[in-house]
Amino acid sequence: MTTTTLAVLVPLLPFLGAAAGLFLGRTAPGFVRPLAVLPTLASLALAALVAARQGGDTAVDAATELTPTGSVPIELALHIDGFAALVAVVVGFVATCVQIYSTGYLRDDPRYPSYAALVSLFTSAMFLVVYSGDLIVLLVGWEVMGICSYFLVGHYWETPEARAASLKAFLVTKLGDVPFLIGLFALATDAGSFRITKVLGAVASGSLDHPTLIALLLLAGVAGKSAQFPLHTWLPDAMAGPTPVSALIHAATMVAAGVYFIARLLPVFEASQAAMVVLAVMAAVTMAGSALAALAQDDIKRVLAYSTIGQLGYMTGALAVGDRGAAVFHLLSHGAFKALLFLAAGVIIHAAGTNSLAAMSRMRNLRDRVPDAYWTMTVALLALAAIPPFSGFFSKEAVLGVAEHVVTGHTEHAPAAAGWIVLVSGLLTALLTAAYAMRLWLLAFRGRGTEAPDHGKEPLTMTVVLWVLAVPSLALGGFAFRVLPDWFDGRALGPTLTTSVLGTGVALVGGIVTYGAWRHTTAFAARVPLGAVAAHPEGDAAQVEAEAIATHEPAYGDIAYAPDPSDPGRLLLGPLHRHAAAGFHLDAVYTALFVRPVQAGASLVRFLDREVVETYVRGAGALPRWLGTAVRRAQTGNVQTYVSALLAGTVVLAVAAVLVATGA
Repeated sequence: MTTTTLAVLVPLLPFLGAAAGLFLGRTAPGFVRPLAVLPTLASLALAALVAARQGGDTAVDAATELTPTGSVPIELALHIDGFAALVAVVVGFVATCVQIYSTGYLRDDPRYPSYAALVSLFTSAMFLVVYSGDLIVLLVGWEVMGICSYFLVGHYWETPEARAASLKAFLVTKLGDVPFLIGLFALATDAGSFRITKVLGAVASGSLDHPTLIALLLLAGVAGKSAQFPLHTWLPDAMAGPTPVSALIHAATMVAAGVYFIARLLPVFEASQAAMVVLAVMAAVTMAGSALAALAQDDIKRVLAYSTIGQLGYMTGALAVGDRGAAVFHLLSHGAFKALLFLAAGVIIHAAGTNSLAAMSRMRNLRDRVPDAYWTMTVALLALAAIPPFSGFFSKEAVLGVAEHVVTGHTEHAPAAAGWIVLVSGLLTALLTAAYAMRLWLLAFRGRGTEAPDHGKEPLTMTVVLWVLAVPSLALGGFAFRVLPDWFDGRALGPTLTTSVLGTGVALVGGIVTYGAWRHTTAFAARVPLGAVAAHPEGDAAQVEAEAIATHEPAYGDIAYAPDPSDPGRLLLGPLHRHAAAGFHLDAVYTALFVRPVQAGASLVRFLDREVVETYVRGAGALPRWLGTAVRRAQTGNVQTYVSALLAGTVVLAVAAVLVATGA
């Protein structure tokens, strides 16, 4: 079987599994789980075989014209280079782990058949994005992922949070997709084709007439899909969906698509120095802002969501300094440890017996309750904090290393300003990342919250997946940075001395300072009865908490207030904590700038429609009705009345005639 045939089967098998799962979900429920797991597992095996055959050598290209479209044809094309081959393997690996994990996590969910089918369709769409050699076909997978995320985030549609989150995810990503679509058409018009190879050839020959405009339009779509500033606000709210969905979206699909798209078309962006600086600024704001927000969140899944936004910022930062190898290296590494983080969080939530109890301030004695999650999440958090020798250290150092090369003038692929922006923001984010990773570990496994009832041991399918994902989280980086250059552009991805020392140093400082702050706040909080920190529905939570602690009396009952007094994030952020916890009020800004004007316009249109247009419509209908009523009343059926009216009319006409004649 040829490599092209195998590559076609990779996205096709999950698609067929999704269709069969939906069809048999009600009639033969026993087939649902095999149809969810086996096609995805088969796609993983085929993707690995395609990668082995491709081997980082010349790209595999194949195309057939899909339909005649005039001067710019649309083709069903494959373009599989080393980047595509390895990303497809990661997509298949994470998706398989998620499907296996979900058989235990959602074992009692009545809507599991539709959920599993949507996950398979989601996976198929991402495979299509990865392997596609035509931008329009890529756009199909891009948009299918958008609608799948809408349904999966809203899986628990009975809750208003899930309904609102699914709508928000759909609308915010569509806000970026509109300029993205315009940018694709503009790019194809300048290049004369939607084929990626021809587009890159046009860039190399200098045939793009509007590179800056095209790059900025495409960046809008990437910002929406990959949750980059300022279109990142949908991702933390998307945590209302099932935890395995969060793992899939954050680790291998959806948000990774935007980064992968820029990596595929990086020469298009490099053709515009302005676009590269904009990309660097977007990455810097995303990295630092999301890390500060993560340090203030109480929901464990929202911490991980902001963490994903920040790690994607590292990837876009690497792209901003012109190195797609470092970006995709971090994408591969991040896919493993972020999937592990979310699935371990799912075990913690599962142990609490509900999807909603994810507040770290309410967690207690979880180290002994969920030992598998404890040890594997520890590995993943060390990888996230970029502590050597875990995988995140090597991939993050690759990003910082290429930024250093730009700053020192060793490469001319990006402006020096972009290098400085990425390097400084990357080091600051490394400090904050280690801080919120340490905070999560302390609050989740050594917290002072209320102990939840024991809901029994987690299914084996959940715990086994955690240990499977722990292996690449620990060992992938040290192996990959030596092998990946042969698959990518040949540039070295190994850590450099300067950035390794700086990056690891600031990470250790962040972790140690957070631990010290936790010890300080824990010692203080230990002297206060837990009931003294009370729930308060309104007002300044910090002030209420301080007053409650000072008086040692519950201000509003005996329910513990969610922000634990031993939370080091409150001490570290100080007055910034309230703003960081609210995502720096960006949703409020969007509400003021967009939501309220749209609602006001809709109210005006509704008023004009009801009070003006309908008034004319009602009047146009009322006048004939009144005339008809008058005529109907004249039709009495009495002959004498008709004769009298006839004679009266005759007399009137006669008098009128006489008057006219006399006047003449």
